[in-house]
Amino acid sequence: MKLSSLYESPLKVPYLEPNAAGILTNRLTVLLNGLSGNQRIIVVCVGTDRSTGDSLGPLIGTTLGNYRSPHFELYGTLEEPVHAMNLEDTLGLIHRKHPHAFIIGIDACLGQVTSVGNIQVGIGPVRPGAGVNKQLPPVGDMHITGIVNVGGFMEYFVLQNTRLHLVMRMADVIAHSLFSAIMNSRSSRPAAVQE
Repeated sequence: MKLSSLYESPLKVPYLEPNAAGILTNRLTVLLNGLSGNQRIIVVCVGTDRSTGDSLGPLIGTTLGNYRSPHFELYGTLEEPVHAMNLEDTLGLIHRKHPHAFIIGIDACLGQVTSVGNIQVGIGPVRPGAGVNKQLPPVGDMHITGIVNVGGFMEYFVLQNTRLHLVMRMADVIAHSLFSAIMNSRSSRPAAVQE
């Protein structure tokens, strides 16, 4: 994927920004336009519904699943989450089933107090579990993360005590932006070929 240096640097947008969805959609569309017309898009939403802060990924996955689009494959919903216990197996299945796919990794993360509520988009994988010192495999060719709370101290407790309202609002913005970007990038191309 060849991009200008402007698009290679990560984007960080507060979810409360008046045009947050538009800004994210534009960046995601540019990134996805670099794919070949028949490259399959796989969206992997990492997290669990057992922790408010860590439910960002499954909430996004559930929302994306409601669109029932043929333009991407989806892993990780509230009903069938992708989490620490099944992440490696899920990635193995994806690589066997779709060996040449473009994978978008989505996860919640912790950050500085001034960054809470920011949505980040960048090239390269998301590193699930990093905020709670877990060693898990990286996910994706591109990542989308939402900073749901403050990191650095008692991370599990912080994730458990994250406001659900914040997580749901961020999930809505991310899901809408990603779906719009996938539709934008695929509308000018033939439908992806199943692998």
